[in-house]
Amino acid sequence: MAHPNGSNTDGIKTEEQLLSAVKANNTLPLWAQMARLNPPEPNPVAEPFLWKYQSIRPVLLKAGELVDEQQAERRVLMLINPTRDAPYTTDTLYAGLQLVMPNEVARAHRHTAFAMRYIIEGNGGFTAVHGRRINMQQGDVILTPTWNYHDHGKDGSGPMIWLDGLDLPTFRHFPVHFVQHYDQPRYPAEDVDSSPIVFPWAKMKAQLDAADGDWAACRYLRNDGREVSRVLGGSAERVDAGKSSARRRETTSAVYHIVAGHGYSVVGDKTLTWEKGDTLAIPSWYPYQHFADVAETVYLYRFDDKPMIEALGFYRCEDTDIETLVSD
Repeated sequence: MAHPNGSNTDGIKTEEQLLSAVKANNTLPLWAQMARLNPPEPNPVAEPFLWKYQSIRPVLLKAGELVDEQQAERRVLMLINPTRDAPYTTDTLYAGLQLVMPNEVARAHRHTAFAMRYIIEGNGGFTAVHGRRINMQQGDVILTPTWNYHDHGKDGSGPMIWLDGLDLPTFRHFPVHFVQHYDQPRYPAEDVDSSPIVFPWAKMKAQLDAADGDWAACRYLRNDGREVSRVLGGSAERVDAGKSSARRRETTSAVYHIVAGHGYSVVGDKTLTWEKGDTLAIPSWYPYQHFADVAETVYLYRFDDKPMIEALGFYRCEDTDIETLVSD
């Protein structure tokens, strides 16, 4: 039988011959890959993983000796999931530990990506975002909104280290991310005492401590109650000594940083034991629960992809009633 475009299928007698003809037209049979492309449940590539701060910190500080600020532009050790390459910490989130040494400047640039930064250690550090210079305090979360010029610096002695959280993996699917450098190391800025892009730890901790229950979680939100961005969001959590968080399983993924305390998390079939400074990746759909040691209350910082997942209509949790998701 001749096809209207001139091709002839009379010689196709077997499935193998059919597949050969299919590929010749730059097509592929969906039926051969139905299970892979339409799995029965979410199937993240990333796996749960824990990065130990006390192991990474000495290497990061050595980088401060051997890699200067001009060479590095941003002196960061990326937290890369063992099942993936850079920039994947989870399938949708990127995390890295950034170091600025005394009297250094991480030169000004701006980019499409959105950033959340949790300040781990140090004094005298600052970040300047689009003309406003903000002092860094331990435990603070500082945002860098998309396409805002920003630079980082450090006065005084000792290192300044923070956890970067960005939406870089998103741009593997949407290749529209790029960076523009300012023509000077620092963008002109004035000092400010407060800013809507800064979330002090003291304020967040007070909210957690005032909440009822053995476990509490508070989102980082704008003044009007919205998430901090359309893609990334975050929260802080408290788990009382000897207690646990709720068990959760959801289509969001998250990166947790241990603010204070010791304990462990059960993520899928893995038990990951952590202490202050460690960072934990929880991919989508893995059931997880945090447990605090009996000695002290645990505080956790988290950033996640929840705003993006919800906006796209992809959010599910294990006990979601699918019928309730139907809308006109």
